[in-house]
Amino acid sequence: MQTAPRDDHAEGERPRGPWDYPRHWIADVLASDGGVVHLRPIVPDDADRVVRFHSGLSERTRYMRYFGPTPTLPPREVARMTTVDHRNRVAIVAVLGGEIIAIGIYEGLAADGKPESAEVAFVVADEHQGRGLGPILLEHLAGAAAENGFTRFEAEVLSENPNMVAVFRDAGYQISRAFDGSTVHVEFTIDPTEAMLSVRNDRERASEARSVANLLRPASVAVIGASTDPKKVGNALLANIIAAGFTGPVFPVNGSDRDGEPDDEQGGSAHDAARAGATRQPQRRHRGPARAPRVRPPSVRGIRAYPTVRDIPDPVDLAVVAVPAASVDEVLDDCMVKGVRALVIVSSGFGESGEAGLESEHRLVQQVREHGMRLVGPNALGVANNDPSIALNATLAPRIPPLGRVGFFCQSGALGIAILDTAAHRQIGLSTFVSAGNRADVSGNDLLQYWDSDAATDVVLLYLESFGNPRKFSRIARRVSRSKPIVAVKSGKGAMSPVRAARTAAASLDDRIAQMMLEQAGVIQVDTIPELFDCASLFAYQPLPRGPRTRIIGNSSVLGSLAADTARSGGLEVESTIDLGAGASEDEFEASVAQAMADPGVDSVIVVFVPPVAVDLDWHARALIAGANTPDADADKPIVTTFLAVEGIPPGLMRPGPSGLPARGSIPSYSSPERAAAALARAWQYARWCARPEVPVERPDGIDPEAARTWVREAMWGLPDDDSDDDPGVDTGVDSDDSTVGGADPVTVLDDVDSARLLEWYGVEVVPFREVSTMHEASAAARDLGFPVAVKATSPAWRGRLDREGARLDLPDATAVVTAFAEISELTGDNVLHVQKMAPKGVGTMVRMRDDPSFGPLISFGLSGRTFELLGDDGYRAIPINALDADELIDEPRSAPLLYGYRGEAPVNREALVDLLIRISTMADDIPEIREIVVDPVLCSPEGAAILNARIRIGPVPTKADTGPRRLS
Repeated sequence: MQTAPRDDHAEGERPRGPWDYPRHWIADVLASDGGVVHLRPIVPDDADRVVRFHSGLSERTRYMRYFGPTPTLPPREVARMTTVDHRNRVAIVAVLGGEIIAIGIYEGLAADGKPESAEVAFVVADEHQGRGLGPILLEHLAGAAAENGFTRFEAEVLSENPNMVAVFRDAGYQISRAFDGSTVHVEFTIDPTEAMLSVRNDRERASEARSVANLLRPASVAVIGASTDPKKVGNALLANIIAAGFTGPVFPVNGSDRDGEPDDEQGGSAHDAARAGATRQPQRRHRGPARAPRVRPPSVRGIRAYPTVRDIPDPVDLAVVAVPAASVDEVLDDCMVKGVRALVIVSSGFGESGEAGLESEHRLVQQVREHGMRLVGPNALGVANNDPSIALNATLAPRIPPLGRVGFFCQSGALGIAILDTAAHRQIGLSTFVSAGNRADVSGNDLLQYWDSDAATDVVLLYLESFGNPRKFSRIARRVSRSKPIVAVKSGKGAMSPVRAARTAAASLDDRIAQMMLEQAGVIQVDTIPELFDCASLFAYQPLPRGPRTRIIGNSSVLGSLAADTARSGGLEVESTIDLGAGASEDEFEASVAQAMADPGVDSVIVVFVPPVAVDLDWHARALIAGANTPDADADKPIVTTFLAVEGIPPGLMRPGPSGLPARGSIPSYSSPERAAAALARAWQYARWCARPEVPVERPDGIDPEAARTWVREAMWGLPDDDSDDDPGVDTGVDSDDSTVGGADPVTVLDDVDSARLLEWYGVEVVPFREVSTMHEASAAARDLGFPVAVKATSPAWRGRLDREGARLDLPDATAVVTAFAEISELTGDNVLHVQKMAPKGVGTMVRMRDDPSFGPLISFGLSGRTFELLGDDGYRAIPINALDADELIDEPRSAPLLYGYRGEAPVNREALVDLLIRISTMADDIPEIREIVVDPVLCSPEGAAILNARIRIGPVPTKADTGPRRLS
């Protein structure tokens, strides 16, 4: 989830006055070691912090920054550094624990005759050098400079400081260098390039993966709230960590809560308390005078306990917190002082319990991040890592599946224990498991980044209630899916708490959009948890099919028919169905399986086996294994079975691996032929996606993005920043001139002339038109445009409504134009009408880009008209799209055959439509301030795609945008 935008600064470092800077420049970022650092613009009240920061720098660092010994900063220099205009001079500070640890600054060079250039410099505290803070500051300074109209950075660097030059070069910029004695003058353009974006994404992936590794690979763990009562949550957590054999030290922490009750969860049983226990709202404590210490239990489960985490003499990497929500604040204070790197909070009573709890959750995340930590939870089930060198089970589940090669991320804590039990029952081994609960900080995107480079994980399973940053999810998932299958259950609002569902009510979560977005990213979407594990069993133990041809072998014609029907409906081609009969022998089964596995005309095999009478069944299992592993068998051909309706890997079908666990080559069994065939069909759909060419997102020619960005940002001045926690973009259409999108934040609705002008910078031309307010102007405009023309109403109730006589078409002369103007003005009451040149007749279509609150920026395509809109006959893709995405999007609507030459009509110019989709996608991707683009209708004909109407909305950059400098969402 996106945390609520904070006030200007963390508690304890709040400025004394209001400072006017763009709030979207505030960001939490990850250093290269996975630690969190807070960025914000500098303010005058930072003067003392700047002095302390400078005094803490080594002599060498000061020399490299100031080109000479500078033991202290003069007051004038301090004032100059901290008093900036946030346009021509911008300074950004990196803050950790309330203290500045790095400063970056740029200053415009207009006085030197270079209005497009700014000089950039930054310095990082010695103890934080090597954490990648310089490149992060550079990214954010470049983003701010671009917003303010700068296009180039310059820097003066000592020649003996090659590391600074490397910062610019390694960021992906094309730098030019000029040597002048002891200094190097560096220049480069700051426009985003493919190389720069690639570097940014690679660094983001590495830092986010490292931050998750800090959670899943701790060297030591503290359990805060480790009660001596075996029925309490803290005791259960400690017991599970011990039972799993965690390889590092474990420190129980058992103090007293702020009400004098024993430390622990909400006081019920371990499972009940963690999942649905207390509803007490966390509140900021009033710290009174210290009380006399109480007698502490010397140990919990035979391990020495400590009153607080501060009292632990050794370092603590991970703290697992199981105290009442009202006590989390004080625990957090202790963890900050101790230097804990990551937290898992199982306590409930936060965002799932009401608005007050949600506000407490926002404050919790803010405080955690400002002290460099990451958080799983609150209301989490916990985390687990089966790596034998870690052996961590910091969850409330007493039983977790054995070691395997499947990674599992689950938002729902309530389902977590059942999910783990099901995985263990079906012998699906896990590499790692995270149940994030409210997902206040660490999300599925972070885990995807980790699993992408995790050699111990081959398959990824996700249970998602919502997308935290959908655009980022789409980008990451598309990359990960190329090498590892991702299977996801996407639940709707029904799985959310009432508070969270209400906050997204306007979004109207659309399963169809979710499915299209997941398919575009190569994610295999299923509807239920059993289907999730059906796919996991196949991906974990069997190869992907190379084609759609499947052979069904069985001893029941009825079950074989069920498998065939499901296979065909899932996109498989049933090559043949072989019914061996109820009395089939072991040799017959083995021979049939062996023949299918060796047949190059068969891509996959489904074996349906049901014993007709009580017989020794081991021989059937031996027959399947033997037939699947003959010398002529294709080892890259998947085989699945319904073996006695058993789910998982029956002992007879298991190929033993390390420690006796199933290894690849084991044959998964399903409870019904339909489920076996459905899993195989999904595997083929995924294999087909993987075989698609990796078409790059190419930028169209003939565009001027800088001119468009500049125009939009100038038009944006005066609009407030986006302080909304909810993204806007609810489907408002083009019929409203409201100044908000979905009521969430302010936007500007561009008029037709400005919308057309903005589109022109991206090579998209609206059919020429003129705005007219008198008959004389209408007549003159028609003559200027050339007959025939159309006269159209412009008010929202009449725009594009040919059925309501709001337009007159094919007007051949001035007399007809004047008559039409008079009639439409009287009918509609419009003071301004449009006179537009007639376009070639064609099929009316609509292209829309909108920033959806649940799925991020989407582009949709469908036929124009209220009938098609009412039926929801359109397709969606997440932006940016490539040519293949655009081509497939055109075919998505059920009414798409109308474009191909329906009933003798000439087919439309498909290439022109693909080009239009790519240009609109590129425009929206380049300029996140564009919140909605609607071109409707677009008349598609053999000659091309003619746009008759266009409307654009602009507004503050969404808080979950995946553009610009790196930041945590």
